[in-house]
Amino acid sequence: MDPAARRCYGQLVPDDLSRRAFLQRSGLAALGATGVYSLLEEIAAAPARAATAAGALPPEQHLMQGLRVIVDNDVQVLIPPLHHQVVTAKLRVGRSKAALRDAQRSLEAALRAVERRYAPTPAGLGVVAAWGTPYFRTYLPALGGRRYPDYLPVDPGASKTAGQAVSAFEDVTPFPSDPAELLLEQNDVSFIFQSDSLERIAAGADAIFKPLAGMFSLTSVRKGFVGGGFEGSVSLPKQMAMRAGVPGAELIPERAQLFLGFTSTQKNSLGPDRIANLETLPGLTDQWPNGYFRNGTTMHLSHLYENIDEWYRTNDFTQRVWLATDASRAANNVGEGTLTLPEGPADVQSEALVEQFAPNAVSGLVGHSASLQPVNRLPAALRDNYGTLRPAGTSILQRVDFNTLDNPFFWTAKPRVDRHSSSPALGLHFLAFAPSSDFFRRLRLAMDGRYADGVTLPLAPQSLRLGMNGVIRSTHRQNFLVPPRRHRSFPLAELL
Repeated sequence: MDPAARRCYGQLVPDDLSRRAFLQRSGLAALGATGVYSLLEEIAAAPARAATAAGALPPEQHLMQGLRVIVDNDVQVLIPPLHHQVVTAKLRVGRSKAALRDAQRSLEAALRAVERRYAPTPAGLGVVAAWGTPYFRTYLPALGGRRYPDYLPVDPGASKTAGQAVSAFEDVTPFPSDPAELLLEQNDVSFIFQSDSLERIAAGADAIFKPLAGMFSLTSVRKGFVGGGFEGSVSLPKQMAMRAGVPGAELIPERAQLFLGFTSTQKNSLGPDRIANLETLPGLTDQWPNGYFRNGTTMHLSHLYENIDEWYRTNDFTQRVWLATDASRAANNVGEGTLTLPEGPADVQSEALVEQFAPNAVSGLVGHSASLQPVNRLPAALRDNYGTLRPAGTSILQRVDFNTLDNPFFWTAKPRVDRHSSSPALGLHFLAFAPSSDFFRRLRLAMDGRYADGVTLPLAPQSLRLGMNGVIRSTHRQNFLVPPRRHRSFPLAELL
């Protein structure tokens, strides 16, 4: 890490500074610090991007414009922004109507100033503001005669199953494969910054947090990158891991997009356009046609460590293909070293097929993608609320995961609680946009071999034979609500 970041840890608080003031100052310094990620400026040029015409911004915050599409191994692949930064915070504003409305105006002015300077594209800067349950519970305990959470969007399907009203946005709970030491976070708000430029990410974060320093108490700064070797060069994950001296770095494939090797941004594996919105899929929430949170979504944020040494030394290439995708690929003769595999509707596995391969005497493996597909892919073609025909097998979840070398975060206000270390560690910051919290819950349970119809695969949740579960370890989780752009600043405060 560079000096500005190193000063955030292991230093006694000066006598003339309160601990809170010191932490706030060190957190603000971390926003613009680059640490080990400055190496990216040396080894990677910004990806080529097509020009994006200026125009009205989409109503969704979470949809990045101007993503480039390339073809690798005859598969269309999206090229995401190179750099990512997530900032989490607690609020330091009054709870009165006047205080909240003043904070709302101030934050919105700061966000609009950033948008006037940068387009929401990889070549510019994408910014997303997402709000945790503590914000609604603490600052909006009641609204329009209804108590929290009764004024939030409702998930009719989850409500029917539960026999009572279930919010489309709820706190996350641990999953079967999670370790006992998992931390369930309670941040009020998080901001996601995405760009091909570290300088623009730093400028955007500074433009929001420094003028509004009294509004937020930063809790973490999380940084990372995505970059595959699609055009002949050695991929960034391998180069960065090698330079950090992480054990097993030499085993990462030369063209890997992520530390575990395989490409994850196949166009067909990610939910298209606004499909992950709260209101898009019929009957999934009550936000169609005129919900306050229409054009919004829910977001899951987590960090996990990746044991690449075990991943590559325990499994040969064919086994890694099976575990990352699905065991049925044994018959597909995937060429050694192929990292981008088809994830289209024709490649989707049913729950019955996943069950069939789980106890199979030959493979006994369940692929990561295969375990998720029975939940994440449309079982039949449908026309969504906007009139768009969605073919059977269309993906719903929209992922924005990125590599990190931080252990677990670049900066934290609670180094002991977060078990921070200055030693680099390979990991992933996982962000996923889903049309409801219950949808994500069902999806994540499927990853552990647990399905809503009661089926449980005959494999332990942390088994080395169940997808990637045996080589990943989650450390932090939290769910957020992402409002539409028009309500992104202190949502609902104007209705008090």
